[in-house]
Amino acid sequence: PAVMAATGSVFTNKYSEGYPGRRYYGGNMVADEVEDLARRRACELFGADHANVQPHAGAIANMGAYQALLEAGDTVLGMSLDHGGHLTHGSPVNFSGLQYRFVSYGVTASDERIDMDQLRDLALAERPKLIVAGATAYPRLIHPEPLREIADEAGALLMFDAAHIAGLIAGGVHPNPTQYADVVTFTTHKTLRGPRGGAIICRSDHGPAVDKAMFPGIQGGPLDHAVAAKAVAFAEAATDEFADYAARIVENSRALASALAGHGFRLVSGGTDNHLMLVDLRTFDPDLTGKEAQATLDAAGISLNKNTVPDDPRSPFVTSGVRIGTPAVTTQGMDADDMATIADLISRALRNRSDDAAVAAVRADAEELCAAKPPYPGLDAEDQPASGGSSRPANAGRGNP
Repeated sequence: PAVMAATGSVFTNKYSEGYPGRRYYGGNMVADEVEDLARRRACELFGADHANVQPHAGAIANMGAYQALLEAGDTVLGMSLDHGGHLTHGSPVNFSGLQYRFVSYGVTASDERIDMDQLRDLALAERPKLIVAGATAYPRLIHPEPLREIADEAGALLMFDAAHIAGLIAGGVHPNPTQYADVVTFTTHKTLRGPRGGAIICRSDHGPAVDKAMFPGIQGGPLDHAVAAKAVAFAEAATDEFADYAARIVENSRALASALAGHGFRLVSGGTDNHLMLVDLRTFDPDLTGKEAQATLDAAGISLNKNTVPDDPRSPFVTSGVRIGTPAVTTQGMDADDMATIADLISRALRNRSDDAAVAAVRADAEELCAAKPPYPGLDAEDQPASGGSSRPANAGRGNP
């Protein structure tokens, strides 16, 4: 609620192109204080030398990092999109793949974890300017120290895209890449439970280039209401209560993954160490696609997304898998027993997907579960946000339901 209050504050209508003390508009004394506060809190939270809190999104943060560190045509290593990487990690339809020469690494066929041998071989053969770590659909820890060693051996810079796991890093349940990476980018929503937006933290020697890349290089003015909300989120993420929340996210994720496996679903990599799981539907029902599963579960009041699995024979618009996460339900106060209930709801809906009445019955049970544990436990019932047609017992990335 405090994050939303800041997001809806009078800063919504403020212009403040530039940086604190170097604005192109007058009347920015308070905006300067707020942005300085957000930058300082980001640095303290992650142990960074420098922070830029102006990116409007995670993709924009990545764009800013690339512009600060690279020249057009430079070679970059990034995780393959169909093995868990993000569009901005070199997809040929994205600016990253169009402007730079990306070479992709992936996961092993045996355990579906990042293939560090392949990554090292590619780094030594290609001699990239930059190695990009991080993922958008990868359920395991990403250890930064061996990545730093490979980058040093290849003479490369290292960037860590922590968009999905920033809250887990802040909460102490995922290794912190800040001391190993030249630049770390992240979103301020997802596991961090802040406003929609992005941020960049980096070593002090990269700070001027990062700031210049963001403004005037990419963006005009920042979204001051989002910057204020980021300051709130960073303060919340530094508390013991947030650390407990991060630990419970992982506990719930593992409990849900285990329960789904008990219903016949295959977990990519065999499980999860973070906030999400990637579920291969083919062991549950070889004819069931991610697209159909997503549509069925939407009707059943359960939000998740279709997602490719490694080496998926189906297209990204159809897929053989789904991605499920636990930040939202953890915010609602749900526990391992509730994860077992959610797994049962998912299984029931998908097994009976051709039966509208059965799917409606699952939806009623999902709504009952969420009514008992509402999205914002500290608010009165009349102040709870509308569900928007879905009770959302499981949601892959969102920290705020």
